[in-house]
Amino acid sequence: MSRTTSGPARPSARDLIDLVLDPGSWTSWDTAPDRTGVGEEYAAELAAAARRSGVDESVLTGEGLMRGRRVAVLVGEFGFLAGSIGRAATDRLVAAITRATAEGLPLLAAPVSGGTRMQEGTPAFVQMVRISEAVAAHRSAGLPYLVYLRHPTTGGVMASWGSLGHVTVAEPGALVGFLGPRVYSALYGREFPAGVQTSENLYARGIIDAVVAPEDIAEILDRALTVLLAAKGPIPEVADPPTSPLPDVDTWDAVTRSRRPDRPGVRRLLRYAARDVVPLNGTGQGEQDPGLLIALARFGEAPCVVLGQDRRGQTADHPMGPQALREARRGFRLASELGLPLVTVIDTQGAALSPEAENGGLAGEIARCLSELVTLPAPTLCLMLGEGNGGGALAFLPADRVVAAQHAWLSPLPPEGASAIVHRDLDHAPEMARRQQVRALDLHRLGVVDRIVAEQPDAAEEPEEFCRRVGAVLEFELARLLRVGAGTPAQRAERYR
Repeated sequence: MSRTTSGPARPSARDLIDLVLDPGSWTSWDTAPDRTGVGEEYAAELAAAARRSGVDESVLTGEGLMRGRRVAVLVGEFGFLAGSIGRAATDRLVAAITRATAEGLPLLAAPVSGGTRMQEGTPAFVQMVRISEAVAAHRSAGLPYLVYLRHPTTGGVMASWGSLGHVTVAEPGALVGFLGPRVYSALYGREFPAGVQTSENLYARGIIDAVVAPEDIAEILDRALTVLLAAKGPIPEVADPPTSPLPDVDTWDAVTRSRRPDRPGVRRLLRYAARDVVPLNGTGQGEQDPGLLIALARFGEAPCVVLGQDRRGQTADHPMGPQALREARRGFRLASELGLPLVTVIDTQGAALSPEAENGGLAGEIARCLSELVTLPAPTLCLMLGEGNGGGALAFLPADRVVAAQHAWLSPLPPEGASAIVHRDLDHAPEMARRQQVRALDLHRLGVVDRIVAEQPDAAEEPEEFCRRVGAVLEFELARLLRVGAGTPAQRAERYR
């Protein structure tokens, strides 16, 4: 075991390899580091570091099997000069990333580092450019890059290969951040505020996706890869689920039913109808909104990125804000890079109407969501699950296929708001809802919605059965989209003519 500067013993590089990979499956890709031109004093430091740590550099690279799946691995070793990265470590990392890309392997990275190796100075510092370029090329090839941040991960490592994962999780209680606290204290003569550079704080801020103990990391990595790689396998044949009769429920009755607090939302849909669900968290850039759920999941064998407006996370005091739409755009990028279908779920009382939302650029975020969804190179499916108020709902609508729950609806304003504008009262809300053709049934007739999932008679009365019916339809539609591929922007816009 390798001990860090404080806290309990944590897994060394070799411990982590043994913990995550199948027994006996590890094969090193490393060759002896090139020490040409290394001065005598630095050479002695390197030799001492090798004796203490039992490894010849601050990173180990290679391949192995994880739950029977071949993966490439990059692992830092803090015991070797505090995991610092110099030229030889960079050469090793870049060679391994490039090989993983050439061989089409998913890449698992577990950095632990104090940052750039000070003994090599600026020539070591600029190596982060090479590492970042190699990771970007791997991602551009449509291959997963998953990161496990360990204690501590700071400096240039955190600012390069530690922060480029499709999915990023971290060790509990790890010191994770850009500036090392010792440097801050020396520069400014005071201690860095406690609790900022921790895994738990990064999770709370929407910068990482989860905090995961080392013994649990293989499970979450396996579930993530099961989804991320499914689109590259055989496309499943799925039978079209049978349709059910759709009674002509009055528009206002449908609106009222959609607002029931016990109506199932996206969380129950995933619980009852999906598998291999991997919740993600935030934009990765310091923002997150409880009104949006982002996850990797499979419906049957069909994989997808799910972006769900979460009715549980939206309240009158905290409606869905512009940060939720920025979080959604992270999901767009995931789907686009990895070739996964994207499922958007509309279920919102409306985006925030507040000074904070205006200052946060709400209108621009709606516009960018519309533009990016219409042009997304990945297959897209929209599920209208419940309420669909205003631009916050419309931002999730453009798709190759649109499925709606029977009592779902879409409106530029809540019917009460439309009544207030036209009649200067709220009493005409039912009439306005009917006139504005907000129901899923009306939108199906107009060609905006492709198919409707029956409620028998109301999703709130049969939540599990309803969610399973929706899940079966999503599985069929996603499998179909995987076969036919993404539509063009013009095809996506055509349904609204």
